[in-house]
Amino acid sequence: MSFTSPRQPDENCGLCPRLAGFRAANRLILPDGHNAPVPSFGPLDAPLLILGLAPGLHGANFTGRPFTGDWAGDMLFPALLRFGFAKGVYGERADDGLQTSECRISNAVRCVPPQNKPVPMEIAACRDFLVEEIAAMKNLRAILCLGRIAHDSAIRTLGEKLKSNAFAHGAAHRISARGLTLYDSYHCSRYNTNTGVLTTEMFDAVFARIKADFAAG
Repeated sequence: MSFTSPRQPDENCGLCPRLAGFRAANRLILPDGHNAPVPSFGPLDAPLLILGLAPGLHGANFTGRPFTGDWAGDMLFPALLRFGFAKGVYGERADDGLQTSECRISNAVRCVPPQNKPVPMEIAACRDFLVEEIAAMKNLRAILCLGRIAHDSAIRTLGEKLKSNAFAHGAAHRISARGLTLYDSYHCSRYNTNTGVLTTEMFDAVFARIKADFAAG
C-alpha cells in the first residue's frame, strides 16, 4: 500500500499572526533552534497516532521533533519504549536515532504558542493539517489524545460531537464512522506529573489498554 505524505505547514507559515510573530522573536533568542512548525514524527502506516497540544519552547520548538527535549518527552518516550511503540534510546535530541514503531506523533498546533497556550483561532487554523494527517494514515486504528485541547481538536476533526465524547483520563471513544477508537490521557506535562494529576502508572495503564485492544483485534 502506498502512502501519500500529508501537507505540513511551511517554515514561515503565516496562518496565525501571533504565532508567526512569536516564532520570529524566538529565532533571535534561540538562534540554534528549529523555531518553525514542527512536523509529525513516525511512519504513516502506523495504527496509532499520538496527538499532543503544541511544541514546547525549549523542547520540540528547539529540537524540531515532537515531545523531544522537554519534560513531556521524558515521560512519553520511555512509555513508548516500554510498550514496544518505539525502539532505540531516547537522547532528548532529534538525531538520537530513536524510531517509533507502530505509532506516529503530532500536535494539534504545530507552532509553539506564548505561555504554551494557543487560542481557539490558532487551534482551528491548524486543524486542516490534522485532517490531512488522519486521512493519510490508511492503517490508523487509534488516536491517543494527550490533554483536553488535543481531544477536542481530534473530535472536531473526526466530525463528532464533544458533548457525546467528553474528555476524561482513561476514556475510550469508539468512532464508528471512521473505524477507530480515540483514547484520552492527561497531558504528560511537568505540571501534571509534579502535582500527581498524572502518574507513570496512570500513563502506562492507557498504553496497556491500547495494546490489549490492538491484540484483541
